[in-house]
Amino acid sequence: MFTKWIQSYRDLPLMINQWANVTRWEMRTKPFIRTLEFLWQEGHTAHATLEEAEKEAMQMIDVYTKFAYEQAAIPVIPGRKSRVETFAGADRTYTIEAMMGDKKALQAGTSHNLGQNFSRAFETQFMDENGQLEHVWQTSWAISTRFVGGIIMTHGDDAGLMLPPRIAPIQVVIVPIWKKGDEKGVVMEAVASVQNTLKEAGIRVKVDDSELRTPGWKFNFYEMKGVPIRIELGPRDVKNRSVVLSRRDVPGKQGKEFGISMEPSILVDHIKGRLEEIQASLLQKAITFRDSNIVDVNSYGELKEVISEGKWARGPWSASDADELKVKEETSATIRCFPFDQPEGAKKCFMTGNPADEVAIFAKSY
Repeated sequence: MFTKWIQSYRDLPLMINQWANVTRWEMRTKPFIRTLEFLWQEGHTAHATLEEAEKEAMQMIDVYTKFAYEQAAIPVIPGRKSRVETFAGADRTYTIEAMMGDKKALQAGTSHNLGQNFSRAFETQFMDENGQLEHVWQTSWAISTRFVGGIIMTHGDDAGLMLPPRIAPIQVVIVPIWKKGDEKGVVMEAVASVQNTLKEAGIRVKVDDSELRTPGWKFNFYEMKGVPIRIELGPRDVKNRSVVLSRRDVPGKQGKEFGISMEPSILVDHIKGRLEEIQASLLQKAITFRDSNIVDVNSYGELKEVISEGKWARGPWSASDADELKVKEETSATIRCFPFDQPEGAKKCFMTGNPADEVAIFAKSY
């Protein structure tokens, strides 16, 4: 289609973004991570110059990195793939690599500079400003429902999901509590008032007033669902014009706050503050976990030891593709990326002893 659509430099850049579903014939599936069908957002662009294509590919990996950090609270490591791990048909592949709760790496999003590989195969050409026929320079980039798996496995615990507030469909769940029939009316009136206050403030809130389940059952259910904040409201709270608040990310009594005023401005400020706190806390917890499980290595023996412990190994690398495949064969670890953030100073490849310009991160992955 690009070959039909593009004739002149005036048609460039051509920028396409699609939200589509894809079917792949996977032998061994894993929910979200590797499925027969997945949904994704996939971009394809065509440019007049290599520089424009490179700028686009880099811009998109930056967009994915920002989304991971700021919305999903996942501290990904952005970087460049090795030649062995580069997408077939791409000149360069950029990636964001995330550490899951079991310390395996997840390739959470990619952006490819395709060079002119596809435009030469499909004869996608344009007439430039000087009347010369040139092949376009292309990029493609995508993030898929695999990222949902990444959110589950980064933040989840034994009680279930733990969703960062900025992406949680329900940010606050209100659980009404009453024992006697005559208590229901006053409790539900207060619940409706709190719900409206929060809704008007732009907070995503749900009330579970179902009488088929006990409050205790509901507490466990919404913890499993990963709702960031639970509000409990009973007759005593109505009398005191206050609510009880529980944080999903802080288990037990430590995560509970009593006597939070129902006064709209106080309640809204308090809950918005707590949501931001939870968001920041989840990111910080994930950063601490990631950094404590990345080990700097200076020899192949050290790498083997670190990988056998299930951690990530980071070390200077300038060895051959054959050496890289040897590491994969002997340890099941691959180069996840050459991070954009590189240490200063002279380096020696831990495999060959030759000078190395960059450090690479090795890990087992999904």
